[in-house]
Amino acid sequence: MIKQHDFVQPKQLTFKDDGIFPNSPLALLFYWHAIATNAKDPASVFEKCFAENDWTNSWRDGVYSFPHYHSTSHEVLGVYSGAATLRLGGEHGENLEVQAGDVIVIPAGVAHQNLVASDDFGVVGAYPEGRDWDLLRGLPGERPKADRNIAALPMPDNDPVYGAEGPLRQLWNDSRKSNS
Repeated sequence: MIKQHDFVQPKQLTFKDDGIFPNSPLALLFYWHAIATNAKDPASVFEKCFAENDWTNSWRDGVYSFPHYHSTSHEVLGVYSGAATLRLGGEHGENLEVQAGDVIVIPAGVAHQNLVASDDFGVVGAYPEGRDWDLLRGLPGERPKADRNIAALPMPDNDPVYGAEGPLRQLWNDSRKSNS
């Protein structure tokens, strides 16, 4: 069993458009200690869990040190080793301390960057239905196309940790309702 707890209720963070980054009315979901990392290859545990829930096109690395966002896909990050401080939502956003076992679901449009990390910091990233992702930095001229891309994205069928019964769809539907 890969989950330490039957169900980790995610912390929800929302970030408003700051004129540079679109951010999102959908809540960023932070699952603290959602997946045990005591396996010989902890990254593979995240990859397997995400793939079982149709979050694929995965990679292993860190998080870019510059603020960026994706307009063609939502993204999940699973911290398989080390710790870091991530800034979410752009310059006036929020800093989040992450460590091995944590999972962060980042809605398309939400700026994120690595401020500081341990030498062994590593994440697995993946995308719903294996969507291709772009890399945008909040530069002039990006927004019209990026905003259209984000608005056209479908709701993921599954929570990347808990599947169809997980909290993602309910929480994101609630986010949409409260921001409309």
